[in-house]
Amino acid sequence: MIIDTHVHLDDERYREDFDEMMARAYEAGVEGFIIPGAHPATLPRAIELCEAYDDLYFAVGVHPYDMEHMESVDFEAYASHPKCVAIGECGLDYFRLEGSDEEKHREKMRQDEVFRTHIRFAKKVKKPLIVHIRDASHDAKMVLLEEGAGEVGGVLHCYNADDELLSLASEGFYFGIGGVVTFQNAKKLINVLPRIPTDKLLIETDGPYLTPHPHRGSRNEPSYTRLIADKMGEVLGLNSEFVVSLTTQNAKSLFGVG
Repeated sequence: MIIDTHVHLDDERYREDFDEMMARAYEAGVEGFIIPGAHPATLPRAIELCEAYDDLYFAVGVHPYDMEHMESVDFEAYASHPKCVAIGECGLDYFRLEGSDEEKHREKMRQDEVFRTHIRFAKKVKKPLIVHIRDASHDAKMVLLEEGAGEVGGVLHCYNADDELLSLASEGFYFGIGGVVTFQNAKKLINVLPRIPTDKLLIETDGPYLTPHPHRGSRNEPSYTRLIADKMGEVLGLNSEFVVSLTTQNAKSLFGVG
């Protein structure tokens, strides 16, 4: 079986054909799904789905782009739900910083504060982190180390192939590999993939985003995890079924699912 460790099934783009999409996932051998918390408005839908399907789980968190909604989330209530397996997605994202240097600095400081709040809460409730890092590898790594995030570990969602983050494997962090690995311009990720400890590899789609080749341009969905596993096997010189088994066991170890 495959566990899709990061898929936004609470996104509106899945609502119209949800049952058919899930049927395709099951046919492809996907039997576990983790919905990351991104925006507070979608968390009720995530819980609704997790209560309807035995093999769906969710995380509670606020994406850096939506951090202004942080105070509206009752983290304690969500984290106590039996289907809540992680905290996040949370982290640092400098890709869209705008304005003057002073404005950018204030934005970075606010992201830093919110990220640390997530980490401290994860340690309090003893749940792993789902970490989002974009154009902020050094700062994010420093925050994780300073806050002792290795106490709970987690996953570097959509791992950005930055060498600097590889050392976090020794801190209990896993590396989420998604559709990007199938892209023609994914040379950096393909080169670094063999350097990731195999017991720290996870498969994710990040659906509905980052659809793998040859379906780029369409909505991503969990059944496409097979394409990711096949490409990982090709790069690592491993049988794709072994990759499936390996990443599933890794997901179970990190999130306690299945």
